Amino acid sequence: MIYYRDGKSVLARQGVDRRRVDLSQVPKHVRDAVIAAENRSFYEDAGVSVKGTARAVWSTLTGRQLQGGSTITQQLVRNYYSGLSQERSVTRKFKEILIAVKVDQSKSKDWVLEQYLNTIYFGRGANGVQSAARAYFGKDVEKLSVAEGAYLAAVIQQPSRFADPKGSDLAAARARWQSVIKAMGQTGALTPQQVAAERFPELIEPKKPFELKGQAQYMLEQVTAELNRRGYSDEDINSGGLKIVTTFDKKLMQAAKRAVTEVLPDATPKKVRTGLAAVDPATGEVVAFYGGKPSQSKYYDSAFSAKVMAGSTFKPYTLAAALDNGFDLSTRVDGNSPLRVASAAQAIPNDGDRSYGQINLISATQNSVNTAFVDLGQKVGLDKVAEVAEAAGIPASQLDQHKHAAAFPLGVASVSAVQNASGFSTFANKGVHMEAHVVKSVTDAEGREQVVEPVATKVVGEQAAADTTYAMQQVVKYGTGTAARLYDRPVAGKTGTTDESKSVWFNGFTPQLSVAVDMFRDDNATVTIPGYGTQFGGQLPAQIWRAFMTEAMAGKPVEEFPEPSEYGWSSGYTEPDRDRDLPRPDYTAPPADPGWDDPESDPVLPPTDEPPTDELPDDLGRSGGPPEETAPPETDEPDQPSIQQDDLQDTRPQDGRDRQPAA
Repeated sequence: MIYYRDGKSVLARQGVDRRRVDLSQVPKHVRDAVIAAENRSFYEDAGVSVKGTARAVWSTLTGRQLQGGSTITQQLVRNYYSGLSQERSVTRKFKEILIAVKVDQSKSKDWVLEQYLNTIYFGRGANGVQSAARAYFGKDVEKLSVAEGAYLAAVIQQPSRFADPKGSDLAAARARWQSVIKAMGQTGALTPQQVAAERFPELIEPKKPFELKGQAQYMLEQVTAELNRRGYSDEDINSGGLKIVTTFDKKLMQAAKRAVTEVLPDATPKKVRTGLAAVDPATGEVVAFYGGKPSQSKYYDSAFSAKVMAGSTFKPYTLAAALDNGFDLSTRVDGNSPLRVASAAQAIPNDGDRSYGQINLISATQNSVNTAFVDLGQKVGLDKVAEVAEAAGIPASQLDQHKHAAAFPLGVASVSAVQNASGFSTFANKGVHMEAHVVKSVTDAEGREQVVEPVATKVVGEQAAADTTYAMQQVVKYGTGTAARLYDRPVAGKTGTTDESKSVWFNGFTPQLSVAVDMFRDDNATVTIPGYGTQFGGQLPAQIWRAFMTEAMAGKPVEEFPEPSEYGWSSGYTEPDRDRDLPRPDYTAPPADPGWDDPESDPVLPPTDEPPTDELPDDLGRSGGPPEETAPPETDEPDQPSIQQDDLQDTRPQDGRDRQPAA
């Protein structure tokens, strides 16, 4: 049984329906019925039936279907011990006999009967007599009548046929039930008067199979994958009788779905994917996500599996690395455009080729100045940037291919929404990253509980985290992320928009919750929404983020971020001019620069069957069509992609666009 984080609301039922009971809980008349129907000599035989086994072996040798005739002990052996039930051969039959004899010699008859009653299949998806009692009669096994117990004994012979009998099957079920009642009379379990008095029991309607709908399918996939990583086999999960409590909050899962589906217009193209992930900074628990419509994608979801270029949401990792290595918010970096770097084949421009001069790190973050972050990456060292990103939960395998590129600080590596939300949670948690996870606890069939203890990693110091957060607060107050403002509490965040808007992001957090929202297309084309035009991180992604957080934070106490260093308030930093550098009303996309390498997002993806990858495309910078699905060039230094379109200043709270060049 898999539950939401409250430990009560059922998320999914996995494996088989089996609820173990002690033999003492099974009424004697139910035990007598099973013995009368399946193995009258159970308490006297040696665990095998010589005549029945000989008949089964002969049937197999002559090419007929393997016949019955097995004792209760032999049936138990087939169900209880792995490997035997899959073979249909004489060899299997002899193995069954040998193990049955050994079990009979080493275990008591009551032990054998108890295991048998808890493992035998009764139809209606019920394994074991307790589950069968609930499935057929809606009551616990202790409350079964003689007639009801006899019916369950009758079902063992043909569980599929007798699960919900109609017509001729019902007549056959009645006949089989009657034979069990008579057999109980013959064994002395019932008197002749009792045999005559018994009446066929009334069965309840079968329950519909447990079906996973919507996001539950993705939740189950992630829970199963994490349990596998933590050492639980599929057999443990399917037949171990586990109680699994997940980190998912049922109400927040619903809020995530509402935020996406209600903000996005009905005309949103089907190829547009939207992912949302929410992580508790203090624990690393993934409390909610939206992975898209399972009907649109068979093999990947948009929150965990899909990975697209991070764009400018990667810049805070660069900022944090610098602040943790001797730099401060007053540090001046080169914001001029273009910027020439020795390791890059071409000069790196800002969006619109705007120059900012020498600017501090607050202004660089607020205005998302590409050249400033390239310069900062060169100063602090790209290896240190990669170390911070990896410590914050982004796997090295997604970073290694890009970490020697001058544009690495600009987000050319691909990440998932969960990874980015988890990474930003580091800043909300005072520089300590808590391992992202979806399982809170696992309780086994014996009642032993194992609580998941996430790995805690110190990524940067507390002050570096506080200063990084302060810089990101300016993005939401005055910069590209004003559409994500929560007017009752502080917010820190960062927009991200890759070239040609192939992936657009808004990542943000309060002290209590870190949330990432991304949008992309599964064919790697520009994210364009009818009526809304080409998208930027400060538009629909920021609006979705705000819609979710407004609901998620409702009723929660307002918590403040830590104070930044003193130099965060000095260095000549002033609030930006709110009347300059606004985009034209008809502006939809930045001008193309055919002389610069575009950071293509990921290779072209099939519509439904393959997840996005984080491959850096071979064709960087040639517009006019989708990138080729080829491996990156084998060079000492990877090609430098073009800079993310995050974007000049838009200070209007009502306008959620990323900032674009002035007219």
